[in-house]
Amino acid sequence: MPAPIVIADSITRVGPEAAGAVVVNASHGGVYAAYLAAKLHAAGAIFNDAGVGRDRAGVGGLDYLEEFGIAAATIGHDTARIGDGADMMARGVVTHANGLAAALGVSPGQSCRDAAAGLQQAHQTHRAPPEALEAAFLLVSDTPRVWALDSASLVLPDHKDAIVVTGSHGGLLGGRPETALKYDVLGALYNDAGIGKDEAGASRLPALDARGIAAATVSAASARIGDARSTYEDGIISRVNARAAALGLREGISAREFVAGLRRALAS
Repeated sequence: MPAPIVIADSITRVGPEAAGAVVVNASHGGVYAAYLAAKLHAAGAIFNDAGVGRDRAGVGGLDYLEEFGIAAATIGHDTARIGDGADMMARGVVTHANGLAAALGVSPGQSCRDAAAGLQQAHQTHRAPPEALEAAFLLVSDTPRVWALDSASLVLPDHKDAIVVTGSHGGLLGGRPETALKYDVLGALYNDAGIGKDEAGASRLPALDARGIAAATVSAASARIGDARSTYEDGIISRVNARAAALGLREGISAREFVAGLRRALAS
């Protein structure tokens, strides 16, 4: 029987239904997102390439999944909105495929819908990945604290008095403003995923303005998506929201400078 297809706005929003299924999700194709797909025992997976970016991090999960026998591909960030699974199925065009996906006929230029159909023939794997990748780090312990979170899904109520530096893309999930961040924080940083179709890669920023949260994205070319430490250590700010701009923060500075400037502004 062909594997079922599960469509999701984020791999973090998928549950047990992923087991043995082809998961068409609008997360970036980095290693952390791929790890979650493997942990769910997906038979196949399609991600957004997030502009590919620094060290090809936006497609780095494809080789990772091949190690666990999972066929996987990415669609172009400029063909469908990151964070929007339905848009990926409707408009997405394949840019990269791992060897297992290629063996099933998945290739660049193919529609996401056709690629998903091809992956339905994937051989289901039961190999599990190693236990949890470490994904949360305290960068600055002084108040206001600064946390590095490889995924924005790791934001907790305990972070309400902190700045969160994430490895996640800056796109709303399914275009819904409430998905910009699960809990209020003092400030937030994301990866712009190459900005992409309909500028989806920075769509969280105005939604966070409405909540009074200073936020920005770093360029995908400057920092590895899915890697919060790279966001902080390597990132160059590509977009800021109105709240951040009002505090004197601007595009073109480093993520470190953004965080330091925001900490000063919050302390004054």
